[in-house]
Amino acid sequence: MKTIQLWDLPVRLFHWLLVLAVAGAIATVKLGGTWMVWHERFGLTVLALLSFRVVWGFVGSRHAQFASFVRGPSAVRRYLRGEWQGVGHNPIGALSVLALIGLFALQAVTGLFATDEIAFNGPLYRAVSSEWNELFTSWHKLAEWVLYGLIALHILAVLYYTHVRKDNLVKPMITGRKEVPEGRGEDTGMAGINAFLFAVAVSAGVIWVATGGLLPPPPPPPQDLGW
Repeated sequence: MKTIQLWDLPVRLFHWLLVLAVAGAIATVKLGGTWMVWHERFGLTVLALLSFRVVWGFVGSRHAQFASFVRGPSAVRRYLRGEWQGVGHNPIGALSVLALIGLFALQAVTGLFATDEIAFNGPLYRAVSSEWNELFTSWHKLAEWVLYGLIALHILAVLYYTHVRKDNLVKPMITGRKEVPEGRGEDTGMAGINAFLFAVAVSAGVIWVATGGLLPPPPPPPQDLGW
């Protein structure tokens, strides 16, 4: 056996910050009321993290790139037959990653246009018509329960691999390092500071747009002339 550097620091930070942001979004939406301000902030944090991860999936280090773990049906069949010999995300895990990123993105984006018709409007609420507000709100509520199911499956899969297949998936996501058989896997390598800054810049740009950066300022409230 040998030890390789599997997950780089940006991937590990993304993973655990996403866990915290999602937990915060769930807790604050259940509390409701004034906590919805924090629900929006956690939602924007999720969107920023996802934007970063998508970019990092193209410009990041070897094992962080989608090209290193997203494969077609033939790879899934080889994995199910026990013929897969890679490291990092296996073909089934890759599908789980894509599903989670896609659904988290759907949840975050629809939340930008959602409303509770009482005290909360998403930051892009006024960018679309009321009909679209209602549609986005319904999608936001529906996707919430689908995400709960996917999160539960993700946790169960981690427990299964850790305790049944004796393949600890949590430790490498903390330390970045993983033991692999000789002849399998290489260090992830470094993507470079320019790639990291580019991903951060794209993420910041997405949040600027998501918070209404492209929208005209709202009209001032009508003045009370005292008549």
